[in-house]
Amino acid sequence: MEMRLLTRDEVELIWTIDRSEVHHHTYELRGGQLVRRPNYFEIPGWRPDAAEKVTPVLLDCFDRGGTFLGVFDAEALVGMGVLESTRVGRASDQMQLAYLYVSREYRGRGVGMQLFEAAVAFAREAGAKALYVSSTATENTVNFYLSRGCVLAPEPDPRLMAAEPDDIHLLYPL
Repeated sequence: MEMRLLTRDEVELIWTIDRSEVHHHTYELRGGQLVRRPNYFEIPGWRPDAAEKVTPVLLDCFDRGGTFLGVFDAEALVGMGVLESTRVGRASDQMQLAYLYVSREYRGRGVGMQLFEAAVAFAREAGAKALYVSSTATENTVNFYLSRGCVLAPEPDPRLMAAEPDDIHLLYPL
């Protein structure tokens, strides 16, 4: 497998990633603490309208200078991480890991860790003080970020919190 920066023409390869997943638990934030609760649901893949709605957002991010990282197995994109160039946080000193997806059959093989570490390196090189992650509240996703060293964001970014109030807002100090 090989990781490299994606070109603008490759951004839409995100829709080839198999994001299907079965969940048994989610987290919620109660009194400043993460609480794990039973919550069974299945994600069969991308929503039918995802490409139409999200592709313009991704291309706009790319055009603003976002960093798009892809992991390939031969010609197939098996993982993608997107680091937003627009700074967040009270002091505008954090960079957001806006997307991180790994195809189902490649999970647990280090692809997500490789993408996360590369995003950390890019954010550090750009002078950010932290990597900001607005994580879906699913157990596997939150546990992935916590195991990498992320912590609950003491002051979630107001814009990102308003956009994703059910997410778990995390920071990875750089």
